[in-house]
Amino acid sequence: MTATGKTVLQASLDVFRTHGMTTIFGNPGSNELPFLAGLGDDFRFVLGLHEQVVVGMAEGFARATGRPVLVNLHAASGSGNGMGALTNAHYGHVPLVVLAGQQVRRTVGQETMLASADAATLPTPLVKYSHEPLSATDVPRTLSQAAFEATTQPSGPVYVSVPLDDWDEEALDDDDLLTTRKVSTGRGLDPQLQEELLASLDGAKHPALVVGPQVDAAAVSDPEVLEAVQSLAEKLDASVYVAPSPTRCPFPTTHPNFEGVMVPGIKSVRDRLADHDVVLVLGAAVFRYHRWEPSNYLSPGTEVVQITQDPREATRAPFGKAVITDVASSAATLADGVTDRGTRRGERGSRIMNSAATSAEGMTGGEILEVLNEHVNDSVSYVNETTTLDLDYLERVAIDRPGMYSFPASGGLGFGLPVAVGMSIGAPEKTVVATVGDGSANYGITALYTAAQLQARTVFVIVNNSGYGALAGFAQRMGVPKVPGLALGGIDFVSLAKGYGVPAKQTSTRAEFAAAYREALDATGPVLIDASIVS
Repeated sequence: MTATGKTVLQASLDVFRTHGMTTIFGNPGSNELPFLAGLGDDFRFVLGLHEQVVVGMAEGFARATGRPVLVNLHAASGSGNGMGALTNAHYGHVPLVVLAGQQVRRTVGQETMLASADAATLPTPLVKYSHEPLSATDVPRTLSQAAFEATTQPSGPVYVSVPLDDWDEEALDDDDLLTTRKVSTGRGLDPQLQEELLASLDGAKHPALVVGPQVDAAAVSDPEVLEAVQSLAEKLDASVYVAPSPTRCPFPTTHPNFEGVMVPGIKSVRDRLADHDVVLVLGAAVFRYHRWEPSNYLSPGTEVVQITQDPREATRAPFGKAVITDVASSAATLADGVTDRGTRRGERGSRIMNSAATSAEGMTGGEILEVLNEHVNDSVSYVNETTTLDLDYLERVAIDRPGMYSFPASGGLGFGLPVAVGMSIGAPEKTVVATVGDGSANYGITALYTAAQLQARTVFVIVNNSGYGALAGFAQRMGVPKVPGLALGGIDFVSLAKGYGVPAKQTSTRAEFAAAYREALDATGPVLIDASIVS
């Protein structure tokens, strides 16, 4: 047992209680017995003799009560029997949580009797969310998400398949956070919610803002959004962080309240937020982790409130309160309503960029970023696909305009070169500077042909460490340093670029790179710089 002393079943039942889902409609089978046997006395099981009737009764109950209803079906066969009635619930937007029993987890792939071979696919497209958790410990969070998905507009039925041996596994300590989660939806902040948020922010001793890509996207068309977020941070004297794995830069890196990008690991985020009692997440997921760092999500006493325009971001979060609404108007409302604490950390634009490390062995990636920063101006936008520099980039380059910085959202390689060319085509008055790792460059190298043909104003900087540097770093952290296939070498990017019609130079020192970069900015068409760095 964990410190909570709960099993997955007990934690899941707490989730159902939180959502008022204590009446269950079902027709039991063998896969469902461990779940049904563990129900508390406060749960009522309503037996139906055929699954279509079971789903139909649950729909009627939901219509009468206005609450989400739990339906228990038997694996693939029982789910199939209920799908006729599920059609009605789907088009009627009735909030049902269909919980289907699955065979013992280790036997599903063998397609043993009563195993649902592809459970999550089975009920689609008649449900708005369908999932079979990849581990027993994720069952309570999945059921929490399912309940919120069912009730978040547009409401409708959802489906979760759970292997029968999951219920007796140990629950996570953090599952207790699921019972305090709330997800609200509105057109802006209603008066009561506005009052609650303002009271929480005004009462915070050490508040923080975590801002994400929805802020930057909104600010591209409405610059007042960025003004509101800056004003909110200043009035609260709040530390401002960019959410983990940033796809855009939603807050000026030159602002004195800016404190960097959050490292995308559970423990790293917990440690960064540990000194903050109230954390307002604006326009970002909670949170897009990458590194596996086992830890509790939050330190005791840290309250997280999320405002997002993405319902799926709100429902899947494992902790905190979420509001699904317009981020721009919410930021303006909060900025106008919070009490100004009267302290300022300095003038806007006064933050000094962090200095880069140097090496006697050659140029570092940080030095490349410093050179870029020396030439920042309103005519330049940046695309970054150097995973080894993703955290350093916003620490060392002055990004202070909406839409000025782009980074891939998924982690798949091949983003940088083609996106930079596309941005140049879409905004020909801009110069687009793309920093791309030598590993990533190989996935999108043919974009150079289009850049040459259209004479796109793109500067391609190949940050060349002769390998998959980010993977090498991960290998070290994971304790598996001897991984094959991470070293690259012998790729002549200068010749490749010239072959596609793009002028190119190779550099290995800061002075060489600075000179080549100045020339590239003055060019009338695309230019590639192969910048060799030390790892």
